[in-house]
Amino acid sequence: MQDALWKMSAAEQAEAVRSADVSAAELVDSHLDRIAEVNPRVNAVTQLLAERARRTATRMDRRRAAGETLGPLAGVPFTVKESTAVEGVPTTFGTERFRDLVASADAPPVARLRAAGAIPIGHSNIPTLILAGMHTRSELFGDTANPWDSGRTPGGSSGGDAVAVATGMAALGLGNDSGGSVRIPAQFCGVAGLKPSTGRFPADHRVLGPDDPGPASQILVTDGPLARRVGDLRLAYEVLAGTDPRDPRAVPVPAYGEPLAGPLKVAVVADPGGHGVHPAVRGAIETAADALRDAGYDVREVRDVPRMDEALDAYDRITMTEFAPNWPAVRKLLGKGGDRYIGMTMERTPPVSADELMKVMGTWMNIRRSWAEFLDEYPLLLGPVFTEPPVEPGLESRDRPGRDRVASGMRLCTVTSFVGVPGVAVPTGMAEGLPSGVQIVGRAFREDLCLDAAQAIEDRLGVLAPVDPWAGDRADRPLGSPSH
Repeated sequence: MQDALWKMSAAEQAEAVRSADVSAAELVDSHLDRIAEVNPRVNAVTQLLAERARRTATRMDRRRAAGETLGPLAGVPFTVKESTAVEGVPTTFGTERFRDLVASADAPPVARLRAAGAIPIGHSNIPTLILAGMHTRSELFGDTANPWDSGRTPGGSSGGDAVAVATGMAALGLGNDSGGSVRIPAQFCGVAGLKPSTGRFPADHRVLGPDDPGPASQILVTDGPLARRVGDLRLAYEVLAGTDPRDPRAVPVPAYGEPLAGPLKVAVVADPGGHGVHPAVRGAIETAADALRDAGYDVREVRDVPRMDEALDAYDRITMTEFAPNWPAVRKLLGKGGDRYIGMTMERTPPVSADELMKVMGTWMNIRRSWAEFLDEYPLLLGPVFTEPPVEPGLESRDRPGRDRVASGMRLCTVTSFVGVPGVAVPTGMAEGLPSGVQIVGRAFREDLCLDAAQAIEDRLGVLAPVDPWAGDRADRPLGSPSH
């Protein structure tokens, strides 16, 4: 049975541990065996916490034997993005400079998952400093490969978590998202991912010192889980939601809102902003729309989402203006090549003056209002995560056309992060040998509605993972190596 434990859903794993069908130690060992088998091929898990995980599991088994009630995620192994603090472990951001930056405490979402019984089993790879691009390649740990085709990127910046979950090395991954960093790797790797509303999950991203970042970084970045099944996302969501004194942004909104009169209206926009969408992605949206109709949703194609191009411009102007004062130091840390993605973005959108920044901050609120009005009419939106199938590694850093193509592909993710609303990425099947998927976007703090709709899609279309890397006829290409 142990060989099959890592294949179980997180919910099944936790129930098996709580009911004493398996021990937490057996569950952890099953995942460690899977990591030993798979990680050399995909390079997703960076800092393995094997002995710590075993000790935690042993203590959990003793508590259960003593009659203690275990939490909803009892024994479930999870990975943590290399930029998120795990107590006693370096938070390296994938760069040599921070190799020894040992965290003094768990980040709030790590602490909440631990309190529910989940066990951190390792850190996971990211682009260097989360800024080197969409592809998961770090100075310290090298490239992470897409398990479906190593010639395609797994996405990022939470690519290591997506690959770990997709291949069965962990049941859950803890990433974060400020414009698609959970949802894009979820689509590219064939798993599910949740970007919550701004303020839903408590966080503390002050890894490098006591000072908080500026307003864009405070508002745009949200931590979020990845899983193979929507039901596991729901379990993680229930655990992660709430308040914490370390994060005054987190608000005490109930995890589940009042039921809405049905049938629930779903707006469908296959090509947000009208910039083009790949036929395979359009097909995935049509398939998901049919699944929702079958589930009883009132699915309606609409002309477009609100103010797409205006929102993208405001997003870039605010973030680049906030980023500009630190760019010389950050550029040095990123190194030659690693600085190309942000460098090209700054050349395209230079920082604005203080007066212009005040105006664009007002525009930000106005765009959020437009989206709130749109979602008041349509409680849910069905659209693409990325408007193409998985692209080649490093496309966004290669040249200006590559950067622009990737920025366009992730545009709905960028704008929904900008307006602070939740989104759930869910697989819809395979297209030309690669995973396809969509996202369900909802009103602020109605993650429950997004999860319900994603569950309806999964119920009708099935799940894709776990996967053995490059099964079938795909070529087993060697991974890249660290640059240092």
